[in-house]
Amino acid sequence: MTADHDGDTAAGGEPKLSDSMRTFGAALKALREAGGLTQEEFAPLVRYSPAYVAKIEQGKRFPPENLPSRAGGALGPVAEKVLTATAKSLRRKAGLASWFLQWAGIEEEAITLYAYECRGIPGLLQPEEYIRAVFERQLPPLTEEQIGRQVAARLERQQPLSERPNTAFSFIIEQCILERHVGGSDVTKVVIDHLLDLGRRTNVEIQIMSLRQEDHAGTDGQMYLAESPGNQWFGYVEGHRSSALITASSEVSILLQRYGKLRSQALDCRATVSLLEQMRGAL
Repeated sequence: MTADHDGDTAAGGEPKLSDSMRTFGAALKALREAGGLTQEEFAPLVRYSPAYVAKIEQGKRFPPENLPSRAGGALGPVAEKVLTATAKSLRRKAGLASWFLQWAGIEEEAITLYAYECRGIPGLLQPEEYIRAVFERQLPPLTEEQIGRQVAARLERQQPLSERPNTAFSFIIEQCILERHVGGSDVTKVVIDHLLDLGRRTNVEIQIMSLRQEDHAGTDGQMYLAESPGNQWFGYVEGHRSSALITASSEVSILLQRYGKLRSQALDCRATVSLLEQMRGAL
């Protein structure tokens, strides 16, 4: 995904944290500490990572719906009631930031993640030079300080690629994205080298969709799909300053069908490597 913020931003150019999310996080932290548990001790009891628990407590991640019940198993029925009541006041902001915060949590914990992009390099695969080039061209313009924060945030989001070796990642990228040369030829060289390097990992599959493809299942636009540790699938799509998290199984099933078709239509991994090397040599 290519956007991490919306119109509801603080003066520094970053999404405002919802007061209700901060309240929920503070309540979770207080209950955890009252139970005598550190984040490292509490995390496996609720089947989430310590880093994910930390971000929820900081109000940076939208808590999963099942967190109160899982916390109740670790901290007792009173804690479950408190967190359930607090969760009812959670405010999802109207734009991308709130949906993205919820999706980011799903993304961090996913055991399978699929991405099809027809607009830009997927956020999880972007090298720093490309990230900076994207934000330097954003409108309204950002200050250098704001760009620096956005770059740091996106690089932080990429940690699951290295920290979750058992998560299966699949990416389908339209060839035209690379042909566009966002940021110039030097940036495109870095992008291609980065894709070739990441594609060598056993848990990362990268496929390029050729410029010419008469049978194409992605005409409705980009899509992201993630499978949770509980084997529930979620979908996520974005538009201009808008986004949607898709949870209905019937709708997610449609996206999974389309993604499966896209995988069969894109170049396989070996052909992708050959094309990337050819494009790299032509720069």
